[in-house]
Amino acid sequence: MALDQIVDGLSEVSCDVLVIGGGTAGPMAALKAKLKNPKANVVLLEKANVKRSGAISMGMDGLNNAVIPGYATPEQYTKEITIANDGIVDQKAVYKYAQNCFEIIEELDSFGIRFLKNENGDYAVKKVHHIGTYVLPMPNGETVKKALYRQLRRARILISNRYMATRLLKSSDGRIAGAISVNTRTAEMLVIKAKAVILCMGAAGRLGLPTSGYMFGTYENAANSGDGYAMAYHAGAALANLECFQINPLIKDYNGPACAYVAGPFGAYTANNEGSRFIECDYWSGQMMLEFYNELLSGKGPVFLQLKHLHPDTISEIESTLHKVERPTRGLFQQGRGVNYRSESIEMHISEIGFCSGHSASGVFVDDNARTTVPGLYAAGDMASVPHNYMLGAFTNGSVAGIDAMEFADSHDFAEFDAADVAIERDRVMAPTAREDGIPPNQIEYKTRRLVNDYLQPPKVTRKYELGMRRLAEAREDMQERMIARNAHELLRALEVQSIMDCADMAAHASLYREESRWGLYHWRTDFPEKDNENWFCHTLLSKRDGKMTSEKRAVEPYVVPITDDEKDLYDKQRIRASA
Repeated sequence: MALDQIVDGLSEVSCDVLVIGGGTAGPMAALKAKLKNPKANVVLLEKANVKRSGAISMGMDGLNNAVIPGYATPEQYTKEITIANDGIVDQKAVYKYAQNCFEIIEELDSFGIRFLKNENGDYAVKKVHHIGTYVLPMPNGETVKKALYRQLRRARILISNRYMATRLLKSSDGRIAGAISVNTRTAEMLVIKAKAVILCMGAAGRLGLPTSGYMFGTYENAANSGDGYAMAYHAGAALANLECFQINPLIKDYNGPACAYVAGPFGAYTANNEGSRFIECDYWSGQMMLEFYNELLSGKGPVFLQLKHLHPDTISEIESTLHKVERPTRGLFQQGRGVNYRSESIEMHISEIGFCSGHSASGVFVDDNARTTVPGLYAAGDMASVPHNYMLGAFTNGSVAGIDAMEFADSHDFAEFDAADVAIERDRVMAPTAREDGIPPNQIEYKTRRLVNDYLQPPKVTRKYELGMRRLAEAREDMQERMIARNAHELLRALEVQSIMDCADMAAHASLYREESRWGLYHWRTDFPEKDNENWFCHTLLSKRDGKMTSEKRAVEPYVVPITDDEKDLYDKQRIRASA
């Protein structure tokens, strides 16, 4: 059979807990579910291969949010994240993470994943955040996925590689019943019945186009095309604060960060073209990114990461982390440009937009047990709504999801779904393969993401958004009526494009709904330039009702950790003021 040739086939299997996404949160969720009930069947579904999938496929250079006794407390961390996120936080989930994450660090350490320690054998935590100390470097962070995979094999988790989930199945009473998937090498369909489903499918990282012009040269892992966001939406789950975009500082023309949070503790800092530091804190927040954006446009750009003032030995230590773990191409890129950190500054720029709770706050709405608004459906990692949770948050909240999902599965039987839903989804999935001629997925994707850049990139202008939604509707019509897939790989890309299109529509709808500016650059509306706490100090929840996209307000839950009036705007005071 020819490579990626399309095969007509449909089969069905069942399990107690289905975990979709084999990156960071997914393997931990599957592991914890299996350990909770070793006799249960747990399936981990991944559209690539779990050995090297997800945002940590090449490793990770550090933990951004380690709450380690002696350095920080859960109360302090919860307060920091609340302030960094403009107060729009359900603290119970953040506080639960802060209470549990040290136990996860110790567990990861037992897996063989090493963290930086001092001469006394204690974790060597660094300060980058505005208030607390939470950054823990990982000298051998390139081993993280290998160590995790060993645990999955040891626990005998059933892993289904090369299967892409496309839609969730529900019963008539609204409970989760399983998922539909397609093989990314043969296009054979697989229906998986499950008592509980955990979505761990990562960020919507291919929403905007990078300034480099490369479609897969994104800040996020380019395989993360927003599939989980789209699946949750079509299943009727609520999604929170999607107008709070992810926008990050990058190395110019490179699809990764300059990593001021790694270099900062060693004395590096973000500076303008005069060599002057202009922000107090290099921890990413919407306000920090707004100051970054303003500096680029002020005549004092470009913006740089400044290291050349440091001792050569210090720079070598920074390079050993930045160039060997997470993104080894970072060093090769600088080498190709002839950039030597000892004599030159590193030019930085702004990333494309995306959805990602890991670096922002936009995600499928979950409570402190990782439960969505659909019974039996869970979400964790970069696609769930716990803000600023990064890799350690994905591990920790994945653990929470796995345990709670297995408890749900143990107390419920399989929900019945309508076989007609499978037939409808099969027709939708396979439609691009039935056309003899048309537009290939990469062209639909490029146009969609170009429209996102042209119309949705902040600053957000109402008239541009209205035009953008019209243009996206035209592109959707082409996608639905003219897109072709000539083999199983192109079918994978065609399905990803549909998720990207759904995410673009959700980004536009959510942004127009919140009629204020909040989170700095992430949601800066020129028609509503001020923060409006009287009317908009709330979550916004987007969902699909009767086939239509709707939004509503949801009150912020009472805080677990009080925030005083003089603390609330600490992250608004990012810019360094000129002194006489």
